[in-house]
Amino acid sequence: MATATDTPGERSLARLPSDAVRSFKAGFSGEIVLPSDPPYDDARRLWNGMIDKYPAIIARCSGVADVVAAVNFAREHEFSVGVRGGGHNVSGTAVVDGGLVVDLSAMNGVRVDREAGTVRVEGGATLGDVDRETQLFGLATPLGAVSKTGVAGLTLNGGYGHLSRQYGLALDNLVSVDIVTADGRVRTASAARNEELFWGVRGGGGAFGVVTSFEFSLHEVGPEVYAFFAWFRGDEAHRAVDRFREWTETAPRTAGALAVAAHVPELEEFPESAWGETAVAFLGSFRGDLMDAESVFEPLRTGLTPIVDFSGPMAFTDLQSMLDEDYPDGLRYYWKSIYVTEVTDELVDVMVRYNESAPSELSTVDLWHLDGAVGEIPQDATAFWHRDKPYMFAVEANWEDAADDDANVTWAREAIADVQALSVGAGRYGNFPGMNEDPGTLLYGENAARLGELKATYDPETLFVGNEALSERNDD
Repeated sequence: MATATDTPGERSLARLPSDAVRSFKAGFSGEIVLPSDPPYDDARRLWNGMIDKYPAIIARCSGVADVVAAVNFAREHEFSVGVRGGGHNVSGTAVVDGGLVVDLSAMNGVRVDREAGTVRVEGGATLGDVDRETQLFGLATPLGAVSKTGVAGLTLNGGYGHLSRQYGLALDNLVSVDIVTADGRVRTASAARNEELFWGVRGGGGAFGVVTSFEFSLHEVGPEVYAFFAWFRGDEAHRAVDRFREWTETAPRTAGALAVAAHVPELEEFPESAWGETAVAFLGSFRGDLMDAESVFEPLRTGLTPIVDFSGPMAFTDLQSMLDEDYPDGLRYYWKSIYVTEVTDELVDVMVRYNESAPSELSTVDLWHLDGAVGEIPQDATAFWHRDKPYMFAVEANWEDAADDDANVTWAREAIADVQALSVGAGRYGNFPGMNEDPGTLLYGENAARLGELKATYDPETLFVGNEALSERNDD
C-alpha cells in the first residue's frame, strides 16, 4: 500500500494491476526502470541539476517498437508521457512526476546518404553524433553550437546555430520525420505525407508525439572553418556592442556572430589579472575563403583591446564543441529569451547592467544576430513564428548551489521583463523557455491557434506533456 512518504512515481505505480508492468516488460526489448530499481536515481536525473522529478516508469527504448509499446502502455494506464532525447532539456519537461518517460538516449544512430544529400538521425542523438558522421564527407546540417545538445529538442523548437544565417534553422532543413503519435501509430511526416503534422512538428516542440528519427538535408561545410572568439574588457562593453550592431547590418551570410556579456573565467587560458572581471565576448564563424576571414571580422575588433583572442582556423567539429565544458552535467540552469527588433542604447544598458548584477559569475547575457535565411521563409510556412526578428536577447542563469535558485531565477526573469518594457522586445524562443511559464501566443504568435487545433487532433487527451501552452488553448 502506498504511504504519504512515497514519491510521486511510487504512488502512481501502486495504482496499477499487479501484472501490468510484468506484461509490459515481457514485450519490451530495452530496459524498464522502476523506482525500486538500482539505476532509477541516475535514470531520472537530467543535465539541469534544478530538475528533481520522480517518474513511475522509465522506458529506455532500443527501437521504434519499444516506443510504440511505451506510448500504448501509457495511454492505456493513463500515464502522462515525457520524452527524453540525447541532450539538455533545460526546462526539465523530459521527466514527469508520476508519469512515464520515453527515454531515447540509446537510439542515437546517424546515417549519411551522400547521393541524396541527406542524413537520417535517431531521436536520441546529439549534435556531436551528427557532426562526427557528416564531417567525414565535408557535410553538415544546421544545428546548434554545443555538441552535447540533443538534436530532437533543438530541432522541434527551432534550432539556431553557426549555420543559421546561411542555411536556416535546424527545422528548416528537415526533409521528413518518423513520429509515434498518441494512438500508438508510426507516421512519416513530410511535405508530401501528413503535411499538417509536418507543419506542426517544425516549431511546435514535442507536443504531437515521439519523433524517433529526423531526415535532414546536408550542405558543404568544412572540414575547416574560421572561428571568431575574442574577449574585451567590461568597461568597453558599450563600444563593443556598437561595433556588433554596425557589423550585423552588412555581415555576409557566410559569417555569423553573437555578443556575450560575461565574467572572465578563472582558466589558465585567460590572464589571471582579469579573472572575475566583467567582459564582452564575440563568438562566431566564417565559412568562406579563409583568406578573407580576418577582414570579415576586423570591424568587430576596431578600437578595442582584447583580453584574449582565440580566433583562427579550426575544424568545424572543434567549433561545435568548443563550449561544451561551459555547460557541465548537474549545474543549475534557467534560460529565458526575448526577440528584439532593434539594438538600442537602452537595450545595451540592460545587457551591461544585468551582467554586472548577476548573482553567479557563470551566467551570461547574450545578444544573437539572426536574420538571413531564417527570415526569408514565410511565418506561416512552419509552426515557428518569430522569423522576422533580427535579434534575440537571451539570459543564461547558470549556478551551482540550490540555495541560490531564487536569486538566479529572479535575476533572469527581471532582465527579460526590463527588455519587454522597451519598445523593441516581443516574443519568446522555445529552446530558452524558462520553466515554460509563458503563454502560447508569445511562443507561436499567430500560429498558436492552428497549433492548438493540431494538438487536439493528434493528442486529444494531452498524453504528451511539456507544452502546456497548446493544451491550455484546447480548453478554451
